[in-house]
Amino acid sequence: MEKQPAVYILASKRNGTLYLGVTSDLVKRVWEHRNDVRDGFSRKYQVHRLVWFQLCPDMASAIAREKALKKWRRAWKIELIEQQNRGWDDLWAAIAA
Repeated sequence: MEKQPAVYILASKRNGTLYLGVTSDLVKRVWEHRNDVRDGFSRKYQVHRLVWFQLCPDMASAIAREKALKKWRRAWKIELIEQQNRGWDDLWAAIAA
């Protein structure tokens, strides 16, 4: 996968702790989360499973989407995940291939 702006959700497990982020390089950023490269929320709470992502045409739209999603209730985020990934499968293999 080439560099492209994206919004993503990581989870610790099904219905577990969620982390919502934005990046210009999804593969690199998810790899960093999975390998605890940086201190922070995902390392502290072991949030490493990529369960949802949306590619965006540019960073401005990705940032706007992230800000909108951060205002959503948790139940809405879970519904968003389950619309595309009912089993909460780790999507890492799909983007890293």
